[in-house]
Amino acid sequence: MTPSTNQVYPVIWHNDSVSLIDQTRLPNEYTFVEIHRSEDMARAIKTMIVRGAPAIGVAAAYGMYLGAREIATSDRTEFLQHLDKVAQLLRSTRPTAVNLFWAISRMLKAAYETLGTVEDIKQTLFQTAQAINIEDLQTCQAIGDNGLAVLPTTPEKLRLLTHCNAGALATAGYGTALGVVRSAWREGRLERLFADETRPRLQGAKLTTWECVQEGIPVTLITDNMAAHCMKQGLIHAVVVGADRIAANGDTANKIGTYSVAIAAKAHNIPFFVAAPLSTVDFELADGSKIPIEEREPTEIYQVGDTILTPAGVDFYNPAFDVTPAELITAIITENGAIAPDQLAKSHLKQVA
Repeated sequence: MTPSTNQVYPVIWHNDSVSLIDQTRLPNEYTFVEIHRSEDMARAIKTMIVRGAPAIGVAAAYGMYLGAREIATSDRTEFLQHLDKVAQLLRSTRPTAVNLFWAISRMLKAAYETLGTVEDIKQTLFQTAQAINIEDLQTCQAIGDNGLAVLPTTPEKLRLLTHCNAGALATAGYGTALGVVRSAWREGRLERLFADETRPRLQGAKLTTWECVQEGIPVTLITDNMAAHCMKQGLIHAVVVGADRIAANGDTANKIGTYSVAIAAKAHNIPFFVAAPLSTVDFELADGSKIPIEEREPTEIYQVGDTILTPAGVDFYNPAFDVTPAELITAIITENGAIAPDQLAKSHLKQVA
């Protein structure tokens, strides 16, 4: 895949390396970081140069190939042992986003099941990473169209609310929650998107609004604590958010603050949708209480640029995600259609039967 001026691709294979949009510099700078080594990919994921569960999965897949390329042995057993260490490095970067683990497992499976030489395995890993990349783009486009089918039928033009960034930047392109927004805009069903700023890293303010401006989608930025007020004023017809991990019962981990939005939506009788690929569903976890929640550096709370906001002696708690209970979710929009949370496990059993 090569860069395009018409579409945002946050993770692309280009000139024998991985090009990542540096999302820490948006919206002021639109720059790319070239990644040649697995260690650099791990650092890019951890520091959120690349972020969003599906995009992390794609990046990790390429990171596995880059790591494989660095292993200087022709012995199959030794090669696979080193590849396992690359997998461990990449797994350690972001504990909540299940797509990361899914992609790494798929890459390892491809390696172990490939017969032939070490070079044959490396070629399979490259092809598998590219397949994950392309599949995610196709998946997001399907999610967008499936979401359009379940949005409220009235009014004709909807005002939607989203939290964090689940757009092209968070995926291989197009987006999950913003994929639904894009499909609604394309079909003339969208009046306006309201975007929560999403503290403390402000992905909504910096990234979601940036994506919308690029495509001419009407967007209004609000602070996180304005969501309930906007709902009470009748400004919001539906909420669409992404997900970093979904338990088998439909409990959903997403960026911190999502749970509060879901409670407010329930109180105002507004449908609340989660848009995510099936690879984000962790069917091994019975419910959301088992989802590991990443805690990030307190500097994200107490510092803006070089300015310290708090007095000395303050303690900090900075979880990156919260878990929205399934009963607050109207439907989970996947590439296979919209599924009621309590039907998620049953639909999975049908697929594997």
